[in-house]
Amino acid sequence: MKRIPPVVTYTVLRLLTFAAPLALLLLLNFEPWVATVLAAIIGLSVSYIFLRHPRERVAAELYERRHGNRTPDTQDEDAEDAVATDGSAVSSPATPQENTKTDATASVSEIPSPTEK
Repeated sequence: MKRIPPVVTYTVLRLLTFAAPLALLLLLNFEPWVATVLAAIIGLSVSYIFLRHPRERVAAELYERRHGNRTPDTQDEDAEDAVATDGSAVSSPATPQENTKTDATASVSEIPSPTEK
């Protein structure tokens, strides 16, 4: 016997949590739009409380489909770790030439005001 996928089971249960209250409210002669809004609220509440396990199975299945049995690609992280432990990427202290300010990094007090020109 073939197993029903969790996505199908969860979808059918969610539809039932909406359709059953909607049918009941319409039989009780509620306005259709009021019955629809109330059925949506009831269905959301019921599914949130009682359909936790089917929702988790769907989430696990989606995760498994997305990630599968592959190992994570850590090539970049391994290269960064190698550079960090090697120490060759550590920068040397700045030389006096590197500390000079350029026009783009001048402080606000060094910029002349329009009236000083």
